[in-house]
Amino acid sequence: MTDHDPPIDTDDFAIDRLPWPAVRRGLARDPRLLLAVGSLEQHGPHLPLATGTLIAEHVVRELSTRLGLLHAPAFDYGVNLPGSHRFPGTAGLRRKTLHRAVNELFSSWEDHGVTEFVVVTASRSEPHIDALLMALTSDARTTVIDLFSLDLSRHRPGDPEPEHAGEVETSIMLHLRPDLVRTEAVHDAPPAERAVRRYVGGRPLTPPEASGGVIGHPSRASAERGAAILRSWLDDLVTLLDPSPTGPPAPTTV
Repeated sequence: MTDHDPPIDTDDFAIDRLPWPAVRRGLARDPRLLLAVGSLEQHGPHLPLATGTLIAEHVVRELSTRLGLLHAPAFDYGVNLPGSHRFPGTAGLRRKTLHRAVNELFSSWEDHGVTEFVVVTASRSEPHIDALLMALTSDARTTVIDLFSLDLSRHRPGDPEPEHAGEVETSIMLHLRPDLVRTEAVHDAPPAERAVRRYVGGRPLTPPEASGGVIGHPSRASAERGAAILRSWLDDLVTLLDPSPTGPPAPTTV
């Protein structure tokens, strides 16, 4: 192999699509690496199993373009919510397995010059988040962004409500991939008062089997609301990851 390759394409920051010299130059320009960690988990009868992956991957690609950061291919499996295994197709990892897998990937990339890993995920599973937070390398910094921990109050007024495959995720998917949303199968499954108390107290969600895996009100979803949520998330994350006075490049449309 030689280092005589064309200049890096500023419109393509996906390391799996670039030759190694281009990746090396990209890391020399900015040694951070973005990684979406998703899941293969039931999201009710109306959303695809890859909902969490599709949302996190979209955010990573937009951040990559706006900030000029390289990003790795999405990691498609995570630690699922309790009870999700009852729904066909759902498959996940144990917390220690996810932690070990991510740690080993980080170790390789750190050897290539990555000094900070920015992990983006869209999961409400506490063991999933814990596994990512525990992923450490010798010297590189790790920043974990749980999209559902970001502020949603401007888009969903009132007290926070437990949801899974509810209004927020359905709205985002109606915007991102309406072709994958089975609108005829949408039905609401409002959480019981006890579930609300458990959620506010920090307890994990467990979608009742009788609900079809839904917690919340997906019937309230709209593509417009999904687009607004993504815009606000991306604006907040660009500010977080690029706080320089000159600001990031001009934003793209989400």
